[in-house]
Amino acid sequence: MTDRPTRSRDGAAGALSRLPSLTGMRFIAAALVFFFHANYEGFFADPDSASVMKSVFYEGGWAGVGFFFVLSGFVLAWSARPDDTAPAFFRRRFFKIYPLHLLTFAVAAVLLVWVDGMPFDGENALLQVLLLHSWSPDLAVRAGFNGVAWSLSCELLFYALFPVLWLLIKRIRPQRLWAAAGAVAAAVYAVPFLAPLLADQSMIPMVNIRASEMWFVYQFPGTRLLDFVFGILLARVVAEGRRLPLGFGGALLLTVAAYVAAPYFPPSHHLVAIMLVPLGLLIAAAARDDAAGRRHWLGSRVMVRLGEVSFALYISHQLVQSYGHRLVGGYTRTWGTWQATGLIALLFVATLLVAWLLFTFVERPLMRRFGTSRRRRAAMPAAAAPSPDGERQPSLL
Repeated sequence: MTDRPTRSRDGAAGALSRLPSLTGMRFIAAALVFFFHANYEGFFADPDSASVMKSVFYEGGWAGVGFFFVLSGFVLAWSARPDDTAPAFFRRRFFKIYPLHLLTFAVAAVLLVWVDGMPFDGENALLQVLLLHSWSPDLAVRAGFNGVAWSLSCELLFYALFPVLWLLIKRIRPQRLWAAAGAVAAAVYAVPFLAPLLADQSMIPMVNIRASEMWFVYQFPGTRLLDFVFGILLARVVAEGRRLPLGFGGALLLTVAAYVAAPYFPPSHHLVAIMLVPLGLLIAAAARDDAAGRRHWLGSRVMVRLGEVSFALYISHQLVQSYGHRLVGGYTRTWGTWQATGLIALLFVATLLVAWLLFTFVERPLMRRFGTSRRRRAAMPAAAAPSPDGERQPSLL
């Protein structure tokens, strides 16, 4: 089998080609975000144990979200097809993310008012519901209600601009794709130098990062759009059969090395820039191998099943983690190393169960019923029908 993926008329990768390794990788990324947030729940009574866990998973949260942003661009470009329309695309994306967002927002609002006794902030709630809250430089707005939903605010911008971005990026000559990707990566590296120009230079103690860096470098949709564009360009690189600098093994080693080294760089760069290229190359190499029929353990049936629930895991995990902690003893209680480790594992299993329930009874049924119009489903041949995720390729965050 050739290493070059099949392509449709417009240069996109063959729409019927599956990318199971990327689906499996989604679970690992979501799990890293879970354990990153567990660092800040204060489970461990022993400071040394807490320090070990932080050193292992500190980069996981930043890298996990970055992975999803690059993956979003890659998968949407890979699965783009000539007969698609902007309304059909927006419909699939809406029913992919919005029902779970609205449900977890409602749960968070109820818990915030009834359990925490906090007043209901209607203005902030409206921004959350409309997925506009990550445009605010106020951390209290971005982290309100279900805090992890800030990333969906970025995804909303990605989806809104994708049809236009795809039209523009398709016009880039294949031999210039790497230059374009390099220019985007350079822009990502340049973004942190603008953060000191912003007004709020106060420190966020939990992560020891300046508020301006946290927002402008990491959570501002306008700058995170660069990750998304980087993913689109890499999808075209693979689809056009352009040479990758590293195979999957080399890209994995580079990603692990960057993961270990990133915390030693200034926060303004380790938040996004250090991991961008390694993660992009890892996604591209895995996709190339999948398209060529070379399977990895990441594409095994178990990993694919876990990857399918990764969005539900991501969007629900902080609520399960935070209120689960309170249920078993409150925010001020700590445990010994083994007890704390077991509790974190138990909460992870509980989150997986919640994610499976959300995927099985909310996400998948709504995507099947509403993700594609009845007229379009009736017109599709069976082989071209969309997957339960609403795309012919693995769904994304």
